[in-house]
Amino acid sequence: MTAKEQSALPHWQQIILLVILGYEAAGCLLGGTLLVLAPDGRYMEMPVEMMHGTFRDFRIPGMILFALGILNTIGFVSVIRKLASDWLWTGLSLGGLFIWFIVEIIILDELHWLHAMWGLPVMLGWVFAIPLIVSRQSITTSALLVCGTLSSLWYLVLNIISPMLYEGYSVLSQAPSELSALGAPTRIGWDLAVLLYPLLFSAFGWGILQSGSGSRSLRFVGILILIYSILNFYWPPMHRREVIAAGGGTLTDTLHLVYASMTVIFMMLLMGFGAAALGKKFRAYTAASFLVFILFGALTFKESSNLEANLPTPFMGLWERINIATFMCWVIVFSFALLRRKDHSVQTRLIP
Repeated sequence: MTAKEQSALPHWQQIILLVILGYEAAGCLLGGTLLVLAPDGRYMEMPVEMMHGTFRDFRIPGMILFALGILNTIGFVSVIRKLASDWLWTGLSLGGLFIWFIVEIIILDELHWLHAMWGLPVMLGWVFAIPLIVSRQSITTSALLVCGTLSSLWYLVLNIISPMLYEGYSVLSQAPSELSALGAPTRIGWDLAVLLYPLLFSAFGWGILQSGSGSRSLRFVGILILIYSILNFYWPPMHRREVIAAGGGTLTDTLHLVYASMTVIFMMLLMGFGAAALGKKFRAYTAASFLVFILFGALTFKESSNLEANLPTPFMGLWERINIATFMCWVIVFSFALLRRKDHSVQTRLIP
């Protein structure tokens, strides 16, 4: 049976992916057409001033949006016809929309409810695009598990390089979130580069699901990672601390705090269920990581109120980075542990 005769996805997953691609294609084609026909934005009741001088009018954004609509239409057709290239068109379609939303939010300098209406389906689409890409390209489970290590290394590298590009930024006293704050010079670069992290981490989640047969805890970890990755495709940005202190905080600042709390909860759940699936040594290592989380999480929280008041936070950046590094290191160790577990399982099956 050829790739064209058999879908690489279960039927229900294929339907969800088709709905998302069709929904986004229709929205892009309609929105792009209206913007091109009325570059002043009157058909969509959007003033040109909202782009803060980035474009003279909406003609070029409209053309780009229309092109994304065509790309998503091609992706839709390739999936429904089960073409061997469906993984490529789906990846290009959803990837293009990701870049569109990130750049749009940066230009508008605000978060709108329409971003959730059109952006969340794109995030969900990636959950089903990754197994499509994996199946079409015959990517092994081991390669997916390695993505756990790659995701952590990439995030750590970003936290080393980005502060160097922000003049006056202090890794000791300023939070990592301030690198992507509204008005920060590193915001655009950070928002685009950090997208690779949830892509790699969600691939790791699929690898765990493939390798975790028979282990309820591992399957749950894989599901949690996929949900966690969806959330991390876009973080509502905070304003710079001086803006917040002057009363310039908005809904995006509140959502940023909600996301931060949810992220910590997901990290703890991932570590807990991951430890439950492996041996005593790994559980002891996880317990030690939990202690680090609690200690430096408390120290971070203690100084966080000073950030909102634009008061000194001498070591908040250091405390928060220790927590981040603790989780990233845990993921790396977890990834290697799963690889060893998989290799041991294969060797056991080969022994007569």
